[in-house]
Amino acid sequence: MQWTIAELLNHPDAFKKVRQEIESVVGRNRLVEETDIPSLPYLQAVVKEALRLYPPGPVTTRECRQNCRIKGFDIPEKTAVAINLYAIMRDPDAWENPDEFRPERFLIPSRDHQEQKLFNFVPFGGGRRGCPGSMLAFAVMNTVIAAMVQCFDWYVNGKIDMQPGSGMSMSMVQPLLCKPVVHFNPFAA
Repeated sequence: MQWTIAELLNHPDAFKKVRQEIESVVGRNRLVEETDIPSLPYLQAVVKEALRLYPPGPVTTRECRQNCRIKGFDIPEKTAVAINLYAIMRDPDAWENPDEFRPERFLIPSRDHQEQKLFNFVPFGGGRRGCPGSMLAFAVMNTVIAAMVQCFDWYVNGKIDMQPGSGMSMSMVQPLLCKPVVHFNPFAA
């Protein structure tokens, strides 16, 4: 979630657009709920774009079921193969300007576009062996990010360093430090 908030803070127009979308759907009298999320397409696009750029697990593995050849390399049956999800989701052959934060790329409603992106957008892996908790992760991320945008203005010093750290999970080199200021308190009487 820190990547999503960091991208929104580095892109104030996107932050403003998410907040406006929430206010137009939810209003200013109650806290956003999970049931509101399907009516917040730009928020969903922001979360997907952040997951595309910064997948929680940038590498996954699979075992070859049979001998095969990948990019000129012979891979024997039962060999564990590392799949670089980070590279797949930043492939310039699959994504226009792949290193740019552009949530609008997920707003294209065409069925052809959705099918084309089926195995190009894999933040939690894909197919039968994808993460069984991916739907829960999307639900929680969308709801929490929506509440964070709805309820707080966030302040940082300068532009946030978006350099990923090393390791098996996508952490930031510099942890996100920002100051929240209440924008909307749904619990105020």
